[in-house]
Amino acid sequence: MAKKEPGKVERIAAGLRDKIERGVYAPGSRLPSVSDLQSSEGIAFQTARDVFRALEREGIVFTQQGKGSFVTPFLGKITRDGSGRYQAAARSEGGARGAFEAELHRLGLVYKRTPTEIGRERPPKEVATALGLHHSSKAICRRREMKAGRDADDPTEGFVVQLATSWFPLDIAGGTAIEEGDTGPGGSKSRLAEHGFPVRHVREMIESRFPLPEEAAALRIPDDRQVYELVHHASTAEGRVVEVARHIMPSTIWRFSYAWDLDVG
Repeated sequence: MAKKEPGKVERIAAGLRDKIERGVYAPGSRLPSVSDLQSSEGIAFQTARDVFRALEREGIVFTQQGKGSFVTPFLGKITRDGSGRYQAAARSEGGARGAFEAELHRLGLVYKRTPTEIGRERPPKEVATALGLHHSSKAICRRREMKAGRDADDPTEGFVVQLATSWFPLDIAGGTAIEEGDTGPGGSKSRLAEHGFPVRHVREMIESRFPLPEEAAALRIPDDRQVYELVHHASTAEGRVVEVARHIMPSTIWRFSYAWDLDVG
């Protein structure tokens, strides 16, 4: 095993980071190969690999097997406004198909629609319990790789920023636009409201963890970079849970914002 060279990894990584921040390497652009970096810096092959690994952990570089290393397409943060994003005006702003698309629009990004896997399946036990379903009952499931980009006209451009799986009771959402690829302006919550089940309460639970191999691959992140797992319960004024969603989000891309009023006293 090649011996690691202390100090060199940090120094060379800092140099590449500076070039990325100054725009010498633009978001999404290809970086020098491991071999090129090894040659130009006069370092061991393993040391060159460690440089890219360090930048990957920071979230500013990603590597594709057989293609090389690239600058992360989005170097900032997407702020998820947990207390305001589901208001009707916010989630349909500019014709957005839900809160996620509206958030991207505010950042000057484009929601790049990807195929949504839609089916009627038995949900996991914890989802069935939350929805008040019998363990053998089926629910509507929507699985998505949620992608952002900058060029609305280029279907190949963009990057996955979260993975989302949503579950809806069949008796509420069956045969509605929630079973279609495009749920329409305002997204699924607007369709629930149209069918007499407006969401009045949202509960979210967030944990950080390391991604599963398939999650890391889909998000193009190393498996030692943490993700947030956010579980979302949406319920009516009567307390019926009408949606359970699970989001997997890279910690280097997302931040969460919450605001609320307190009673005086």
